[in-house]
Amino acid sequence: MTRHLRKMPLTALFGFAVIFTYACVAIFAPLIAPYPETAIVGPEYMPWSDEFLLGTDSLGRDMLSRLIYAARNTLGIAIATTLIAFILGCSAALFAATMQGWVDQVISRIVDVMMSIPTLITSLLLLTIFGTSVLNLILIIALLYSTVVFRIARAVAMGIVVMDYVEAARIRGEGMFWIMFREVLPNAATPLVAEFGLRFTFVFLTVSALSFLGLGVQPPLADWGAMVRENASLITFGDLTPLLPAGAIALLTLAVNFIVDWMLHVASGLKE
Repeated sequence: MTRHLRKMPLTALFGFAVIFTYACVAIFAPLIAPYPETAIVGPEYMPWSDEFLLGTDSLGRDMLSRLIYAARNTLGIAIATTLIAFILGCSAALFAATMQGWVDQVISRIVDVMMSIPTLITSLLLLTIFGTSVLNLILIIALLYSTVVFRIARAVAMGIVVMDYVEAARIRGEGMFWIMFREVLPNAATPLVAEFGLRFTFVFLTVSALSFLGLGVQPPLADWGAMVRENASLITFGDLTPLLPAGAIALLTLAVNFIVDWMLHVASGLKE
């Protein structure tokens, strides 16, 4: 690991620096933000000044404070959603690849049906039916993205379950869960970790898109997607404030992709 870190390209270093900065902002948001998340601290649409560094929004809330608190809300929801999606998808994939036969066929066909429906449209429909609470948002998006995780994890696992050491474990009489989590999972960890980073960006963008459409994180909580929608009218007056949350979304997506590219390059064993 130390050798790989010394040879890390500048793009990966940039990605880690951005993610570390975002994590610090999200964790220490109450200490960094000059005002509370939902406090009305001045008139509406105040310009940038010494008192309000990024101005105020349509309700008179400090934009800088809401931008900082949105890091905690948006990133927290995206990370929790991605973790649940991977737990569901990987567990089902390892079970299907280990059991094979009709079990694999039934689970795979169910996943195929779920994947045939566009994710964003399904999310909009289910959130409209079950409500737009944070818990519903996390569970619905996690369920939908677990199908993609299943297909990738199953493809990796199917190439591992035919290896000799897995057959040796079967002959020794090891149980199904031993084979899944002690034989298959450790050998599939590298591509799955890279996929976790890539899947996080898709989940993150989906949460932001749903918030922009009004079905994601609900007011008064701050969210970057919702902040773009709430202040989009300022662009017509030459105010660049709505571009700040959009830039925060784009920068994090770029940083995660830089790290994923580096991890896949290291895992491939290719030389520069």
